[in-house]
Amino acid sequence: MMNTLRNRVQLIGNLGTAPEIKNLEGGKKMAKLVIATSETFKNQKGEKVTETTWHTLTAWGNQAAFAEKFLEKGSEIAIDGKLQNNNYTDKDGVKRYVTNIIVNEFTMLGKKK
Repeated sequence: MMNTLRNRVQLIGNLGTAPEIKNLEGGKKMAKLVIATSETFKNQKGEKVTETTWHTLTAWGNQAAFAEKFLEKGSEIAIDGKLQNNNYTDKDGVKRYVTNIIVNEFTMLGKKK
């Protein structure tokens, strides 16, 4: 049980764009998605502030097929997945770091399209 908790992410948010679906060789399907999570708090002046964070998600196989069939921009979803860190060198020779979430499971919270 403890092993499954070592790299686990759970988020609830809204899709910022429609899923981007790619059909790969061998019939494998991949979906790229972006969701926004928002947190509301009071700042030092007592003003209510909402902070939004954008998360990049990748789904494969059945989860990608689910995203293609049921999810659209604005859909409220819960996801369970794991973090994946990647890096690359941009055109200016600067090393960039990217954190992506690999989706294990989607749960729809809003209405189906």
